[in-house]
Amino acid sequence: MTACAATLIIPVENQTRELDAKLLLACVAAERGYPVVLGSRAYCHFHIASMPRGVYMAKSARGMSALMFRLIRMLGHDIVCWEEEALVHPPAEIFYGLRLSPATIKRVSHVFAWGRDNAELLREYPRAPAGLPIHITGNPRGDMLREELRPYFAAEADAIKREHGDFILINTNFSDVNPFIPAVGLFLPARRAGAKPKFGQAGKGMSPAFARGLRDHKQAVLECFLRLAPALSESFPDCEIVIRPHPSEKHDIYHELAAEHARVRVDSRGNILPWLLAAKVMIHNGCTTGMEAYCLRAPAISYLPNLNEYYDYDFQGMPTRLSHQCFSQQELLRAVAEALRGDLGAADGDARRVLLDSYLAARRGPLASERIMDIMDAAGYGRCPPPARALPVFALGRCYTAVKAWLTRLNMRRPGPNRRAYHDHRFPELSVADLERRVEKFAAILGRFGRVRVAPYARHLFRISAAG
Repeated sequence: MTACAATLIIPVENQTRELDAKLLLACVAAERGYPVVLGSRAYCHFHIASMPRGVYMAKSARGMSALMFRLIRMLGHDIVCWEEEALVHPPAEIFYGLRLSPATIKRVSHVFAWGRDNAELLREYPRAPAGLPIHITGNPRGDMLREELRPYFAAEADAIKREHGDFILINTNFSDVNPFIPAVGLFLPARRAGAKPKFGQAGKGMSPAFARGLRDHKQAVLECFLRLAPALSESFPDCEIVIRPHPSEKHDIYHELAAEHARVRVDSRGNILPWLLAAKVMIHNGCTTGMEAYCLRAPAISYLPNLNEYYDYDFQGMPTRLSHQCFSQQELLRAVAEALRGDLGAADGDARRVLLDSYLAARRGPLASERIMDIMDAAGYGRCPPPARALPVFALGRCYTAVKAWLTRLNMRRPGPNRRAYHDHRFPELSVADLERRVEKFAAILGRFGRVRVAPYARHLFRISAAG
C-alpha cells in the first residue's frame, strides 16, 4: 500500500463487545498501510468532518442512521458496513423494517456478511440497490472466537477464576424491557394512563403486534431470571452466581438482587469471552453468547421457562440451538449440577456444526479481518481515498455535521439518565497504554503487528498506524 491509502474510520459503540475485534481489524489494516481512526462511535461523528477522506465502517444500515450516512457521504467519505445483529435476527419481514432502510443502504459501497444466512437475508431485501456488493467474509468478532486467538483472553480468564472461584454465569439480554435509558427500549414509558405507546429505539421498524408480543415475552422471561439467581445460590452454596447484564441494560434490579443474596454478584467488566472461558457453566436466553460459548467449547444452557416458539426459535433460535436447553427451573438446576460435576460439557453434534457453518464464515483459513481488507484492497482504497465532493456539497455537509454534533452534545447534558451517561456506560475511558497492551497481545499470539503503533487522535479516539 502507498501513503495515499484511504483512512479507515472504525466506530465502536459497545466497548466490551466490539473493541478487541475492531482493534484486530485495525491492526490488519495498519499492517497493509492504511491509517485508522478507531474509537467511540459518538465521538467519531463529532470529529468526522475534520478526518482525512476515507471509509467509514458502519455496524448497521438502520433507518435512524439515514441522516448521518448522508452527512458522511457529503463530506467525501465512502461507507461500508456489516449488520452487527445479524446472528440473532427476527424473521425476514420484521428484520427488514427493523435493521435496514433504503435511505441508508443506498449510500453503502460494500456489505460484509457474517455468513451464508446473513448474505441470503441481505440479498433478498426487496429495497436493496441493484448490484450492491455483498461479500461473505465473516466478522472480526468471529475472529476472536478462533482457537489460535484463545490465548488473548487467557490471563483475564485466570484472573476471573482467582476472583470468583467456581462460579455460575448468568448472561442477561433484556434491554428491550430493562433499558439503561428509556429511549433505547422497545417502547417509551407512557406519559399518561391510556396513551398509545410509542416505539423506543429497539422497536422502531417492528410491527406493533410483534413488538408487543416480544415485550410481554421478554418481561416474563426477565422475571423468571430474577427468581433463578436466588434459586441457584440456595442450591449451590459453594458457587458464586455472577450476573453479567447486557451492555444496554439498566443494572439496578440486579444490584438489588445481589444485595439480598450473599453469593450473587453483578459484574459487567471487560469482554464476555474470558468470562465464558472461566465459568463452570453459562445460562442465557437466546443471546449471542450462546454461539460464542459453543465456539469456545464452554458449557452453555439456554433457559426457556416461558417457551414461545416464534420468539425463542424463529427469532433467537441460533444461539438457543447451539446450547443445551432447559424449560423449567428444576430442569435447569439438574443441568447445572451436571455441569458442576463435569458431566455436562459444551453442546455438540453434527446438526449444531452445520447450523453454525451457515451463520459464521471464516472459522478456518484467513481471518475475517484479512478477508474484509482483501475486499478493501480490491476496491482500490489501499491506493487512494474516495474522490472529493464538490466544495459546496462538502461545505454544506460540514455545516450540518457541526449542527448535529452540537445538538447531540446538548442532549448528552440533559438532566436525568441521559446520553452522556449511556455513552460512558458503554464506552468507558480508554488510554493509549491500554490499547498498546492489547496490540502487544495480538502481536505475541499471531507473530505480527510489530510495527503497529497507537497514538491519541481526540477524546475517545485513537490513531492506529504502522511505523515507517
